[in-house]
Amino acid sequence: MKYHRHLFDKINETLLRIFSESLSADKVLEKLFKDNKKWGKRDRQFVAEVIYEIVRWRSAYEYVCEQSGGKARSLIDICLLSQGKPLPAWSTTSLQESDLSEILKKAPSYIQYALPEWLYQKGKEELGEKLWHESLKALNQPASVILRTNTLKTSRENLLKQLTNEGISVEPLVNSEEGIVLKQRANVFRTQCFQQGFFEVQDGASQQVGLAVAPMSGERIIDGCAGAGGKTLHMAALMHNKGKIISLDIYDKKLDELRRRARRDGVDIVETRWIASRKIIKRLNESADAVLLDVPCSGLGVVKRNPDTKWKLTPEKIAALNHTQSEILESYSSMVKPGGRLVYSTCSILPSENQQIVDQFLQTHPKWEKIFEKTLWPHETGLDGFYICKLVRL
Repeated sequence: MKYHRHLFDKINETLLRIFSESLSADKVLEKLFKDNKKWGKRDRQFVAEVIYEIVRWRSAYEYVCEQSGGKARSLIDICLLSQGKPLPAWSTTSLQESDLSEILKKAPSYIQYALPEWLYQKGKEELGEKLWHESLKALNQPASVILRTNTLKTSRENLLKQLTNEGISVEPLVNSEEGIVLKQRANVFRTQCFQQGFFEVQDGASQQVGLAVAPMSGERIIDGCAGAGGKTLHMAALMHNKGKIISLDIYDKKLDELRRRARRDGVDIVETRWIASRKIIKRLNESADAVLLDVPCSGLGVVKRNPDTKWKLTPEKIAALNHTQSEILESYSSMVKPGGRLVYSTCSILPSENQQIVDQFLQTHPKWEKIFEKTLWPHETGLDGFYICKLVRL
């Protein structure tokens, strides 16, 4: 690829915004591309890849610059070297690719895995060094784009054929009946398949959450932390669009997006309710056959997808999240009927956000029983890291 200097300037400007203003990388990139509509596919791909890699490996690249003795000052140059790519003609970096690995070999482990030191230590304490390192290696890889077939409108076999006809290179997701993996990154939102509501973008690990709820046609389900509704829509498809799903969230704007997605997907069993006060929860007391609580969390299981997350976390934020997780489980569990089920899930792999929250709840709620729990480890599945626990109310 021929390098264009103005792209490097835009990358630097974008990184500055992400780092200094604590903005979400995907949102900043979205605006960048909207402001530069004349960029071609290759330019956009190059810019996105470089930005995500620098955000992902920020501390490691900064360490290399510091230890290079003035031989490297540009994070973009370090990024290109780490990928075995040539440097631009105007580069002043005199490091070689081999120099990079030599410098990083001497770095502390938290630098090698590109994490804040406190977060590295926390994961090591909770998971043990071996499991933590295996997870981090997987989480530092770029994320695959995975789709979930909307079985209300089409079959996976038909969707694979239609996406291929639209020039999207795809294959079935292993150990999944609905998942599809993109072999090469592409803008799937411009396809006719998307416009027709034939699929949603949803990681394979996230898809397992809806399957754990196992919603049946005619049931009354509550999605307690619905957000923009990826799991709500999956459950609606599993229910064959028969029954009722009440999707709750404290952010009404997210529910607006859910309503738009539901219309596109042909889902009409979803009722959205903004949680303006605790009265909303109380009014739903013992009304649901099943409740899904995909609670707010650190997002450590999806840092391959959102690498900027790890730089924004603090010990105080984790502690606050733990309090919120316990509070939601305590309060929202009241919506489950006797004999009903509850699924607690997070996109984190830390026990302090997962098993410990559930176990604390069970210690003070003898009329609840754990049916199963599992952690989806990214190094074992190649997917995002998730925790899923299913409880039943006796």
